[in-house]
Amino acid sequence: MQLNSEGQYEVMFTGLKPGEHLFDFEFDHLFFENSGSEDILDGRVAARVLMVKEERMMDFHFAIEGKVSVRCDRCNEPVEIPVSGEERLIVKLGDRYMEESEEVQVVPETAGKINLAPFFYEYIFLLLPARRVHPEDGRVEKQCNPEILKKLKELSENHLPDPRWEVLKKLKTDPEENTNP
Repeated sequence: MQLNSEGQYEVMFTGLKPGEHLFDFEFDHLFFENSGSEDILDGRVAARVLMVKEERMMDFHFAIEGKVSVRCDRCNEPVEIPVSGEERLIVKLGDRYMEESEEVQVVPETAGKINLAPFFYEYIFLLLPARRVHPEDGRVEKQCNPEILKKLKELSENHLPDPRWEVLKKLKTDPEENTNP
């Protein structure tokens, strides 16, 4: 994932004194376009990052808020989804890059900085609901693509049930009739 636009999402830790440091980041169309992923089409998201720096470790607390545009699972048209949440990342200093766990990363002490862009994208993506559809507030037809909804309705009405299911249903409802002597 190539999400580093001229150091825009990097945090320089060399030279920072131990203690709390606050950073603000904004993400727009370019950020999601440069992600190399087609999952998120667009967005306006802000993140406030509190970094607590210690001698050989940094504890990052992310507060993320905004909206992203993704494909609707029902009609495949863009739908805007709100995202909001908090995440945590612990970065330890070591000799090489290494992932200890989902929350713990090791970066070389000599790097002097960490690129947070991949973490931002991952956290924003994880804040999305499992089912991404236009809101069902009685206006679905006005929001979802009407041609797709019409086709889905036709397909569901013309669907013939598999006869094997009928046999299984009969077994479930009449267990005595279907026992072998």
